[in-house]
Amino acid sequence: MQEHQITVEGQTFVLDQPFHVLATANPIEYEGTYPLPEAQLDRFMMRTSFGYPSVDDEWDVLRRRMDRRREDQTLRQVTDAATLLAMQEVVERVAVDESVGRYCVALATATRSHAHVLMGSSPRGTLGLLLASRSWAVIDGRDYVTPEDVKAVAVPVLAHRITVKPELWMSQVSGRSVVGEVLSSVAAPGALESPPDHA
Repeated sequence: MQEHQITVEGQTFVLDQPFHVLATANPIEYEGTYPLPEAQLDRFMMRTSFGYPSVDDEWDVLRRRMDRRREDQTLRQVTDAATLLAMQEVVERVAVDESVGRYCVALATATRSHAHVLMGSSPRGTLGLLLASRSWAVIDGRDYVTPEDVKAVAVPVLAHRITVKPELWMSQVSGRSVVGEVLSSVAAPGALESPPDHA
């Protein structure tokens, strides 16, 4: 994923920009599924669970499938590569006050020293936390990151990077719960009422 290229039968193909990987995963407890190694999990910026659809949404899936009467499906294009690259550039211009950047570092560091954790978030997780926070700020209509942006994305960015100690696997302790505890224990910088200097 990080190399932005694939090799098939000895031939390497460089992938165009933008390059993103979206993947699905079954719950670990499903028979025949195995967890990804930590090094591979760490390469995914976020992990989000959508849960089950509502009864009405699930019925809509069935209804649309019956109406189609065949397996193939046409997806409507919602953007193009140039627009996606422009959106990424907007995110890159979002300002981050040093106190907020250090807050990201403090959260990731706290996962490493947590009593229930065998292996905490890597520096790649800290980078992901900052990037996701900048994206969240853009979605919220701002060109600067607040501590609340960091908190909003901390679980999907950090939880899958945390390995809980084996003796706790059968308990309610999880990467998600560890991030929740870290968010409660690490002091956030004061709320930013105005954007930081864009120096």
